[in-house]
Amino acid sequence: MISANAAKKGAKFTKFAREIQVAAKLGGADPVMNSRLRIAVAAAKAESCPNDTIDRAIRKGAGLEEGLIIEEVTYEGMGPHQVGLMIECQTDNRNRTASSLRGMFNKAKCEMTPVAWMFDRIALVEGKPKGGKVDDPETEAIEAGANDVYSNEDGSYAFTGSPEDLKVIEGVLRERGWEITNSAMSYQPKNPVELTDAQKKDVLEFMQTLDDDDDVSKVFPAAEF
Repeated sequence: MISANAAKKGAKFTKFAREIQVAAKLGGADPVMNSRLRIAVAAAKAESCPNDTIDRAIRKGAGLEEGLIIEEVTYEGMGPHQVGLMIECQTDNRNRTASSLRGMFNKAKCEMTPVAWMFDRIALVEGKPKGGKVDDPETEAIEAGANDVYSNEDGSYAFTGSPEDLKVIEGVLRERGWEITNSAMSYQPKNPVELTDAQKKDVLEFMQTLDDDDDVSKVFPAAEF
């Protein structure tokens, strides 16, 4: 049991390190100036990721230390019950990642095939309001230039908008006292597939199988849960 837990924690830290490395590569090593890096570091620390792992990932991403080059790659596939899946990966070997994903799809009797047409590319900013409460989320969305706002189960809110408005939405919310927990490009299904409870279970289990792969960063389904 201990070794299994240790392996699971190690895999989680690996994913944190890769996100930090990619963020530093794209926006620089200073979390103050690099929003994506700041959020990635905060998420890693919240899960007790070691500081040396975080620092090493930043240095590698910024080119200050030698290491494998991590790149972001997106794959597409049709999962169980004809649910389209967009799969974002962070990998140092595209061939290995593609082969691994193909094996998982084949085992589930599913297919890797283009499904991007099922989604809209959007900006997604999530956060918590100052003091933990907000009187009118829609007003906050209007002020930030977001198109929509949704409440999450943990008390946070998700703001969505046009891809080019990502930094603007995040910046305005920060100025208005919001604690930003996520700011990234995302995929939103155009016409979410309706599923039964049993079908949802099948899709979620397959998504978990994909997510368990070290190279997989995020999985977006063309369905609502």
